[in-house]
Parts: sequence; C-alpha cells; structure tokens
Amino acid sequence: MASWLGEQLFEISDRGPPPLKDFFQLVVTKNEVILRSWTISLRLGSRGAAPKELKTPHQDFLHNKSLKQQVGTVFGQRILEHAILLCQGKVDYLERLSDDILLRILSYIELKDTTMLAQASHRFRKLCNSETFWEQTVRNGCAEFTSDMEGLANVMGWRGIYFTFFHTTGSQKK
Repeated sequence: MASWLGEQLFEISDRGPPPLKDFFQLVVTKNEVILRSWTISLRLGSRGAAPKELKTPHQDFLHNKSLKQQVGTVFGQRILEHAILLCQGKVDYLERLSDDILLRILSYIELKDTTMLAQASHRFRKLCNSETFWEQTVRNGCAEFTSDMEGLANVMGWRGIYFTFFHTTGSQKK
C-alpha cells in the first residue's frame, strides 16, 4: 500500500505569527521534513533575500525540539502532531482519498450513519453537508424524484429538497 503514496505526504504554507510577516512552507516527504521560510520586510537589507530551506530526515525532526517548536508556533499544534505522525510512518490513508472517492463510499452508508460520520472530522462534515452529497442521495435513493423537481432542487438546494419531499420522521412512518 505504501506505493500508493506519492513522494510528498503533506504540504502546508502560512504566514508566521505576529509581529513577523515572514512566510513559511512545511513539506513532509517519504524521507524528510522540509521547512522553507521567506523573510518579508520593508528594510533594504532584507529585500531580495533568498528563501531559507532546512531539510532534515524524519528521525532528526522527531528529536529536534527547536524545529518542532518552530513548526508548532507557525502552523499550530495540530499540524505539528500530524507531521510527527507522518514521520513515525502513521499515514491516514482515508484522509488521502479524493472527495469523489469518499462521496462514492458515502453512497453505500445509510443516511442516519452519515450524521455520526460528519462528526468525525471537518472534512467529513463538509462532505456530508455538501450539495454533491445531497444530490447523490436524492437521485440515487429517492424513487419519487422526477426530472421536473431538478429545477426546484437547484433553487432550494438538494438538501432542502430531500427534507421537504422525501424525509419521513419515525412518527410519520407506517
């Protein structure tokens, strides 16, 4: 399964914390962690300065407290923890799947279960609340859906169509 991974496992860019205006990029590859920084300053001496780049093997990153502290300060604790897990070889394969593939997987899950899945992560919440997910739910799961309803769905939203026309609560079921 490791061959499914590309060379680059993770990448994020962001501006450094105030008062600095420096720009940072963190890249985690299969073998190393790369931290790049660009100094942003109005001072003449800093203009045109080349970006700094620090490449370090995973094991060195895991033992370098100052580098981990810098990553945590710039990108936050959550990103630092993710980078550490990647360096330890703990890759979340599900998070690496494209939205299209995840939506296909969601089509096999019962709708009531997607409410719990939406609580698992920001990405799943976004997918489970997306218009694409609700369109897929209506088109594939609601036999009463007609092509005349499509225009209404585009105005109301697919989720609105589902809850207006197709959703029944427990007390309404026979």
